[in-house]
Amino acid sequence: MQNASSRPIALITGITGQDGSYLTELLLAKGYEVHGLVWHASQLERSPIGPLVRDPQINGKTLFFHSGDLADGQTLRRVFQEVTPQEVYHLGGQSHVGRSFEIPESTCEEVGMASLRLLESSRALAGSVKIYLASTAEVFGAAAEVPQTEETKFRPTSPYGCAKAFMTQISRVYRQSYGIFVCNGILYNHESPRRGEAFVTRKISRTVAAIQHGLTDKLVLGNTQARRDWGHAQDYVEAMWMMLQHPRPDDYIVATGVTHSVQDFVEAAFAVAGLPWEKYLVTDRTLERRLEPTQLVGNPAKIQQTLGWHPEHSFEGLVREMVEADLADLASK
Repeated sequence: MQNASSRPIALITGITGQDGSYLTELLLAKGYEVHGLVWHASQLERSPIGPLVRDPQINGKTLFFHSGDLADGQTLRRVFQEVTPQEVYHLGGQSHVGRSFEIPESTCEEVGMASLRLLESSRALAGSVKIYLASTAEVFGAAAEVPQTEETKFRPTSPYGCAKAFMTQISRVYRQSYGIFVCNGILYNHESPRRGEAFVTRKISRTVAAIQHGLTDKLVLGNTQARRDWGHAQDYVEAMWMMLQHPRPDDYIVATGVTHSVQDFVEAAFAVAGLPWEKYLVTDRTLERRLEPTQLVGNPAKIQQTLGWHPEHSFEGLVREMVEADLADLASK
């Protein structure tokens, strides 16, 4: 299956998600052979990676899928041995902050322990493998400084943030103790039309489109004054790839360095549809987070200076792309 050509080989966990689908497209465009670890193969065509799955020139030619579970270390080792990847991008696991309060044990299992199993599996490989781990700004939580840098202390405020903090720290131990080439991308919020509908940005864009099509008459949100450092997922997967091309493994903050409020996102989204947001927005305090983190805004100086990474998408362009995609999607149904 692999080794038939000189293509570099990459393995992606979480390949069916927003980041996984964009990363797969990026790697295929760069001439990679891409392998994805998937839980239910039957769901592939309904995921963001569906168009690639349906392309007979790609699926089974340069894109392959392996059934497995991040909770099963034996499966991970088997897939590693079958694929023998040069690069591994670990994007899988529960990634919704609010949901992590509802399912804290499985969140910590999927995010923390699964990452440890992956690191252990990589140690068993003959030869070198470069690993990217998807960390998050949620590790900073109640941050002691604004903006945050790679040296900012971890102070997570959610089970999800705690699990990611463990993942980030244990990978540093493996890097120092075993010489494993592992990078942590401490990613701030990044969105796209492929974002899951449970996330606030997609909830906004989808509801605005539904209002425009007469399918609903209100948008219900919690704290609209909460601020986030929002970027575009396409820019951020480029950063993931760049980390593994650098000669030395390290950790990098991936952010725009600029914050916007949820209210800003709401107003920009309604403007795309030409609708007055005041008429439709309803706030519900029961939807607010149990503990809102300190203003999370990243300082991307290190990745800009070391790797030359810079985001290409603007906030306004991101919002427009998301709303227009949802408008088009609902129009086709």
